Amino acid sequence: MTSSTTNQAFELREPRVPDDYEQIAEVLTVCHPDWPVSAADLEREDRSRDPSMFHTRVLAEQGGKVVGVAGFSHDDRSFEEWRYWGSVSVHPDARHQGIGTALYDELMRRATARGARELRSGSSDQPKDAPGRAFLEKRGFVQAWERYESRLDTRTLEPGRLDTLLAGVQDSGVQLKSLTELAADPERDRKLWELDWLLFQDVPMGTAFTKKTLEQWVKEELDDPHLAPELSFVAVRPGADDPVTGDYVGYSTLGTSEPGVYYIGMTGVLRSERGRGIARALKAAAMRALQEAGGGVIKTFNDPPNVAMLGMNAALGFERTATRYRYELHLDGDRA
Repeated sequence: MTSSTTNQAFELREPRVPDDYEQIAEVLTVCHPDWPVSAADLEREDRSRDPSMFHTRVLAEQGGKVVGVAGFSHDDRSFEEWRYWGSVSVHPDARHQGIGTALYDELMRRATARGARELRSGSSDQPKDAPGRAFLEKRGFVQAWERYESRLDTRTLEPGRLDTLLAGVQDSGVQLKSLTELAADPERDRKLWELDWLLFQDVPMGTAFTKKTLEQWVKEELDDPHLAPELSFVAVRPGADDPVTGDYVGYSTLGTSEPGVYYIGMTGVLRSERGRGIARALKAAAMRALQEAGGGVIKTFNDPPNVAMLGMNAALGFERTATRYRYELHLDGDRA
């Protein structure tokens, strides 16, 4: 289909992969500079996606270049057949020509054809995201949840302070080992998968979670090239023999989003082990390891009801930088 506005014709078309990956990555990165992606990232994402989950993508081309990318997929962390997560991204140089609207209308046509009842998307309170928020709200999306983003630069920390945080946990018999150190454990992946699932039950994100298969979880989490296994730590209690998690009682992961910038993927401790400073020590271990490797910025994301983790992060030196929103559109008129 072809449209034109102010003599700037554009066409919506299906992606041609792998040829389009570079241009898709360029559009997504310029629209979301905090989370740059490469052609290799997109190829891996498509290759590792759960085949049982629906996914669709549509591009806008203008003057022989991809200037818009839109798509939606099943929300695989909170799966319902009728619930999807999507986005529309238009290169800043190509905005105000109706491209975003055309992409959105095409997505809605596809979503309606699938019987979608709920669409989710994301944005933030940052000035650069104001156009995106306005775009969503104009189309009936409402803010359904928020998460706080905080940052810390490990290069500003005193090494001795981190050692103090680690000492108490080590004295209690808990050992902090990196994913790299635990690579020889034949049960590592399975125990982490089970531990991750248990911990996610207590993450207050205002939605019910869906457990992924072990194979899919490993593919998406442990095999992710952005994961930094040498900076991700597991709390091990020798002698513990839980039938599900074995001797793993908590863990915290770091991944890299761009050179010098890292993000915390998960930090959690089993309920029976809480109140002993283990979660704080896991973060401190990652911070010290990163500091020893040259340092960098760590981003973390927490939900307002998670008062304990917010307090812990503040005590560690994290500072609030942004609020990120989950937007929802309920096509049946009801909240699921």
